[in-house]
Amino acid sequence: MMQLQKSFFHREDEGVLYLVPTPIGNLEDMTFRAVRILKECDIIAAEDTRQTKKLCHYFEINTPIISYHEHNKEHSGSKILKRLQSGQKVALVSDAGMPTISDPGSELVKQVIEEGFHVIPLPGANAALTALIASGIDPNPFYFYGFLNRQKKEKKKQLEVLKHRSETVILYESPHRLKETLELLHEIFGNRYIVLCRELTKKYEEFIRGTISECIAWVNEHEMKGEFCIIIEGSKENDLNQRENHWWSELTIIEHIENYMEKGFTSKDAIKQVAKDRNVSKREIYQAYHIDKEQ
Repeated sequence: MMQLQKSFFHREDEGVLYLVPTPIGNLEDMTFRAVRILKECDIIAAEDTRQTKKLCHYFEINTPIISYHEHNKEHSGSKILKRLQSGQKVALVSDAGMPTISDPGSELVKQVIEEGFHVIPLPGANAALTALIASGIDPNPFYFYGFLNRQKKEKKKQLEVLKHRSETVILYESPHRLKETLELLHEIFGNRYIVLCRELTKKYEEFIRGTISECIAWVNEHEMKGEFCIIIEGSKENDLNQRENHWWSELTIIEHIENYMEKGFTSKDAIKQVAKDRNVSKREIYQAYHIDKEQ
């Protein structure tokens, strides 16, 4: 059933779920609106209550905090729904960045929508987009994948699929798995241009830009700290295939036909093949060769 949500038009006694981004490093990236919502809500549902308490203390937010994470999401999710049913306002936060993006919350959002409550998102910090816009790699279009599987065999399968994407690809990776992932990228993707982004918005923020082999060499010489965003240039195979398939694009129809005839085609077969290449009727190619040629 279709639903229409007018985010800023709801009764005061209706339950609302707010999705509130939190800083990915620099606390100054917290928005005024995010602070206000966290103060005004009845409860904050947090991935890690200890981490969120530090944030709340810094911004003098005294709202009660409950736990909502990957291992208790079913039990905690039902409690949150009950709060919404009683008319409470709930704010969902993750440890850092945008809730539900490689973090818990997507199941809760679906449940809340199904129950007919408002889900209101706030804009804010996000590691993937922060890394992308400073990478120097074309940001449009991009394909966000997030974390790869931890098992090497499954990771290779995922990369075999991703290598064909023409969009810029965004991955997340932990520091202790980065080297293995880069080596698999080199094996499967070839030596593409990539950017490693670490400690985003923090004092030691770094962007390592270069080919995959250059980045592997860098990893071998440095201690890995902090989670990484990996920005990978998209596959050029579609462009290459198009150039190979359209090798004749600079030729006239007559030159195109004569090229095939030089390879041993009869004029009839050459006309047929040219019509197929150019996706036009044989009559049109025949006329261009036998009639227009004589004019």
